[in-house]
Amino acid sequence: QVQLVESGGGSVQAGGSLRLSCAASGYGYNEYCMGWFRQRPSKGREGLAMLDHNGDTIYASSVKGRFIISRDDAKNTLFLQMNSLKPEDTGVYYCAAQCARWRIPPQPEDFTYWGQGTQVTVAS
Repeated sequence: QVQLVESGGGSVQAGGSLRLSCAASGYGYNEYCMGWFRQRPSKGREGLAMLDHNGDTIYASSVKGRFIISRDDAKNTLFLQMNSLKPEDTGVYYCAAQCARWRIPPQPEDFTYWGQGTQVTVAS
């Protein structure tokens, strides 16, 4: 069992940056692939980025070149550095762990464990 807790959300002007964190606890965290998703108002959950235990990464086209996923295994923490933010990036951001498949874009049905989400609001 893995527990995930996101933090770092907030409000920012368009063009600004935020860094989200996801603190993980529980057995086997370091062996799992991890991902970031978001849910925009009236939309389904959208996969943004994935990272495996070897450090390989994939990104959805909507965030590639702007967002960076990384992990610090010594601190059991996953990060999402978000740059050049746009109003359409507004939504609730979730981290997830233990993926069954590696595909672009990441799909929520492939992940087992989820955090509670953190709100990101980008003002124009």
